[in-house]
Amino acid sequence: AAASDRRGELREVNRIHHWICRSAYWRRNIADKLLPWALGGLDLGPVVLEIGPGYGAATEIVRERVGRLTCAELDGDLARALARRTVGTNVEVVQADAVRLPFSDRCFSAAVCFTMLHHVSTNAQQNLLLAEVARVLRPGGTLFGTDEHRGFLFRLIHVGDAFAPIDPAGLPHRLRSAGFSEVTVDVRGGAFRFRARRE
Repeated sequence: AAASDRRGELREVNRIHHWICRSAYWRRNIADKLLPWALGGLDLGPVVLEIGPGYGAATEIVRERVGRLTCAELDGDLARALARRTVGTNVEVVQADAVRLPFSDRCFSAAVCFTMLHHVSTNAQQNLLLAEVARVLRPGGTLFGTDEHRGFLFRLIHVGDAFAPIDPAGLPHRLRSAGFSEVTVDVRGGAFRFRARRE
């Protein structure tokens, strides 16, 4: 599958990766391990943005914790499928590139992104995404996220994908440069979580 970014370039996600992301295994991993570690009992506030929900494994859980959840998904097919599944709920799905979000400044109480930043194809584009998230967060709003940075399987399933793994050691500086403060990054094996507050 492929989706175009705002410059008309292609970002590829291979078939194996699609299969994993829509599998029952991945949904269980999100529900039982990833989200409890990323969010704990923290309050996201009433109006939350999810960046890159993909097949919506996290969306189903996050939406139960918030008043309104807006999902920004680049891939048109995935955005439409998620919109159909969440019709009549507190979820709005918008097809959009996260490096140019179609939202006004300071409109969300929190933002979340789970294991997706490495799909943004360059560090420069990732930095644009982080700055855009800071722009649409209210002052004091928090970005919560997770990603992976090493491991044979992690790299294997991304063969042929747009793939720019993130060094967790360098992420705090990048988040501060994007407009965040109170940054924490915690590494656990090949994964890491991060939290950062909008200045």
